[in-house]
Amino acid sequence: MKQIIALSITLVINLYAIAEGYKIGDSARDFSLKNVDGKMVSMKDMKNAKGFIVVFTCNHCPFAKAYEKRIMELDKKYSSKNYPVLAINPNDASIVPEDSYENMMKRSAEKGYSFPYLYDQTQEIATTYGATRTPHVFVLQKVDEKYIVKYIGAIDNNTEEPDKADKKYIEDAVDALINGKNVPTPETKAIGCGIKWKKSIE
Repeated sequence: MKQIIALSITLVINLYAIAEGYKIGDSARDFSLKNVDGKMVSMKDMKNAKGFIVVFTCNHCPFAKAYEKRIMELDKKYSSKNYPVLAINPNDASIVPEDSYENMMKRSAEKGYSFPYLYDQTQEIATTYGATRTPHVFVLQKVDEKYIVKYIGAIDNNTEEPDKADKKYIEDAVDALINGKNVPTPETKAIGCGIKWKKSIE
């Protein structure tokens, strides 16, 4: 009986941790999600990566659209330094049809995304990571085959005018990791549209 009670408590704690999402220093789980090219993508398959810029984003959100070019620029700047962008759409397409997989394929092709654009159809990854907004970014560093969360939050501090952003949180975080330094601002508030959750998750 004691073992059953202990196991039940452990399960409750684990479920609570998942519901709360990741904190700085946590080890993030890998995933296998469908890319817009029809192939499954996992972090473990990218052998040369030293880390990842995981961006929860979507098609329809005005904030996601405002940051789209900046996300593309982040991949252009850091993929060659082995910190590529992995974009994930977690929205329920039955609520927002514009965020369907078919429309993801169209947008990726139209905009010329250089990074994977993955569909979190079950919303399991967004829930596990603790993503709440689009965009919501998690910078991970690969350490001994684990993916350690080093930054969570916004891309920068100006949602409308990128040229006027004087705090570039993602760039500062990745630059620090590349140079073996501590991330100067490990966490900020993500600004964007709320993720459109399936009714069973709400």
